Amino acid sequence: MTHFSRRDFLKLSTSTFAGLAFSPFLSELASFDDGEQVRVATKSVSVYSKPNDQSVIVGQHFRDELVHIYKEVDSGTPGYNPIWYRVWGGYMHRARLQKVKTLFNEPLTTIPEGTRQISELTVPYTQAMRYTKTYGWQPNLRLYYGSVHWIDGIDEGPDGQPWYQIFDELVGFPYHVMAIHLRPIPLEDWTPISPDVPLEDKRIEINLTTQMLTAYEFDQIVFQTNISSGIPAGRPSPKVISTKTPSGEFRIMSKYPSKHMGNGNLFADLDDYELPGVPWTSFFTESGVAFHGTYWHDNFGTPMSHGCINMRIDEAKWVFRWVQPLHKSDRIFTPGYGTRVLITP
Repeated sequence: MTHFSRRDFLKLSTSTFAGLAFSPFLSELASFDDGEQVRVATKSVSVYSKPNDQSVIVGQHFRDELVHIYKEVDSGTPGYNPIWYRVWGGYMHRARLQKVKTLFNEPLTTIPEGTRQISELTVPYTQAMRYTKTYGWQPNLRLYYGSVHWIDGIDEGPDGQPWYQIFDELVGFPYHVMAIHLRPIPLEDWTPISPDVPLEDKRIEINLTTQMLTAYEFDQIVFQTNISSGIPAGRPSPKVISTKTPSGEFRIMSKYPSKHMGNGNLFADLDDYELPGVPWTSFFTESGVAFHGTYWHDNFGTPMSHGCINMRIDEAKWVFRWVQPLHKSDRIFTPGYGTRVLITP
């Protein structure tokens, strides 16, 4: 593994930023843009002539295209998510769009041996790469804005610039990401919230009908938001896992700042169920149902998931910090008998 001294970094940084426009891995991300943008987070999203889905479709944008927003419009429809974006040529509903930014970061110069640093992706997407002696550098997973990843080393990447080595707890072997695309998260940004409140005086209630989450301390509401629970499709056969969120009383069982959900296939297609770096995940059932941040839709207020409680990333982070067990910053995950979760149909 290569570690960069401060002198090495300063030598590299000039060529790194000067060479951004020529990097084959940045594509349209190479130019700085401080305008509001969204990323298309599904196969395609239609552009309508008016901010409602009964109007004429006048265009189409496809997965991972970046689209400029000129105005945010509350059209009143659909009632649970009435926000539309005025874009070139018409309007796009925000359900399958992700608001993104393009922010480059100064790379770390070293990672202490045997430690890991949690980080978040600050560009709309980046192409992770894996190196093997047999095949050299090969592209694998695509990582998205707001996803969270463990850095455990710094190497020279395929472009000769600093790339972080990523520890992925599901895959079991490392891959690499451009260092300027990840922001190390300071410890104070994810320390516990109200850790002195006794275990039995905190609880989370979920109403699946209203799609609302409410957090209580001493029976006082301290946080409330809308969520997306599991699609109530039931279980067509014993071999198929139900996508319906279970109701009942549960306890937080384990917490992962970063969780790879899927099969761990590094070379999965973009349409496959492969979600690396799912942020701020708090599991509350043995079958794997959890609260977690969501970077693949913005359609909160209606069921969207495979059973989990989808949340906005910053809100999932709040829940992660607030619920027990208290997470230890050097742990990939923290198990324990935690905060009560009450889910009603």
